[in-house]
Amino acid sequence: MARMRMIVNPAAGAYKTARKWPEIMDLLRSLGLEFEHDVTEAPGHGIELAKAAVEEGCDLVISVGGDGTINEVVNGIYKAGALGTAALGIINTGTGADYIRTLGIPRRYKEACHSLANPKVKVVVDLGVAEYVWNGQPEKRLFVNFAGLGFDAEIVRATTEKFKAMGDMPSYLMGLLSTLFSYQNRDVSLVVDGEPGARKVCTVMLNNGKYAGGGMIPAPHADPGDGFFDVMVIDDIAKPDLIWSLPRLYRGTHLTHPKVTLMRAREVEVKPSVQMAVEADGELLGEAPARFSIMPAALTIVI
Repeated sequence: MARMRMIVNPAAGAYKTARKWPEIMDLLRSLGLEFEHDVTEAPGHGIELAKAAVEEGCDLVISVGGDGTINEVVNGIYKAGALGTAALGIINTGTGADYIRTLGIPRRYKEACHSLANPKVKVVVDLGVAEYVWNGQPEKRLFVNFAGLGFDAEIVRATTEKFKAMGDMPSYLMGLLSTLFSYQNRDVSLVVDGEPGARKVCTVMLNNGKYAGGGMIPAPHADPGDGFFDVMVIDDIAKPDLIWSLPRLYRGTHLTHPKVTLMRAREVEVKPSVQMAVEADGELLGEAPARFSIMPAALTIVI
């Protein structure tokens, strides 16, 4: 039996996780699971808790929260040097649930608990590595699902800094609307697997999974274990066209738009002419210039 520790983010799902956790605990115990648990107290705390869990001998670390919680747990496992030995489990209590849609993990936490009690599959997936700048210093962060620059990241910035108190979906919609009015497309140097190019872009997204933004499908054919990013670039699109085309992102039919390019790549560098935000798995990281690389077959997930 694996030694199991839950990393619980009570703030996930607009703080609904705090209310759900006692029921989840009772359900897991009724299913015969023995586990330890830690509760996060602030953004980034999940990284330290997951790192400590692995260093204390846990070989299965369970994320209880949303995509941001998964990101922190994976970064904690990485910081402990245990990507090859410790596995990840996921109980979703977040709102977006983008990553688990690609993996086929149940969205309802009761079903996810039953799956953990009787795991059927171990899936080995790729991870992304983002290198960027924060407060003038170089930083590095792993991501599981996707990273984004430009319009996508500015939505996250607005959501986090201006509207977070409204709850997950209302804050995202307000962040989207405010960014639509204020954002200007950026001139960038974009280097894809060593091939340089200059273009004016609205957004650049590097996808391991198919879904992002609470149900958008930026990379309909992405495979989280194929050793490549699916890189979606929206070029210099006009605001009315962008607004008109947003529903296509939720249907996954945007790839036929003349301003949309999809490439497969292992490494991407972005150097903007002006300030450009960087986000990963729905969390604001910092600024470009940024470099993204794939870490193939890096993480085992129990399903």
